[in-house]
Amino acid sequence: MIDLYTWSTPNGRKVSILLEELGLDYRVHAIDIGSGAQKAPEFLRINPNGRIPAIVDQDNGLALMESGAILWYLAEKHGAFLPAQPEDRMRVMGWLMWQMGGFGPMLGQAHHFLHFNPGKSAYAEERFGAEVQRLYGVLDAQLAQGPYLVGDYSIADMACWPWVARHAWHGVDLAQYPHVRAWYQRLRERDAVQRGYHVPSNAGEIPQG
Repeated sequence: MIDLYTWSTPNGRKVSILLEELGLDYRVHAIDIGSGAQKAPEFLRINPNGRIPAIVDQDNGLALMESGAILWYLAEKHGAFLPAQPEDRMRVMGWLMWQMGGFGPMLGQAHHFLHFNPGKSAYAEERFGAEVQRLYGVLDAQLAQGPYLVGDYSIADMACWPWVARHAWHGVDLAQYPHVRAWYQRLRERDAVQRGYHVPSNAGEIPQG
């Protein structure tokens, strides 16, 4: 049994999608980040950084923070969605780190300035808007080589997809990135992706590509 502490954000959805893909039993604890629940002492004991998602694996008592680390841990523990072949395994890890270090943070900044606070900083809108387009170009070029980021469907795809689901928030028309669009729509049709998207609660229709 996994206890999942999460909210309806791209980072939270990465983990719920993987849990659904693995078919694991898990309990959902909704952490309302709008109300500051992530700063409550009981949550900080699980994740000292005060961010979702986090898990507690009841098999061994392990409390784990950071979405990328959680994906890696669960995939490795259950022997799925992470290649056994060393070179492909590290390629998947490379794209997972790309998402954690660049794609997610830069898109998050674009959400802040382009979606929630437009007109407050032309410099920030130009800077992060341009970086978003560059990163989508990187993703599109990689997906031109195959249906998934590295060989078969993996945790790298699960890490990136929930961020692309918010393409409208950062001013991206997926028609400009046909390989990303095809990949996005392909994953959108997966039952586990649809179930994981609606954790901890139904979030309405998943955006079209």
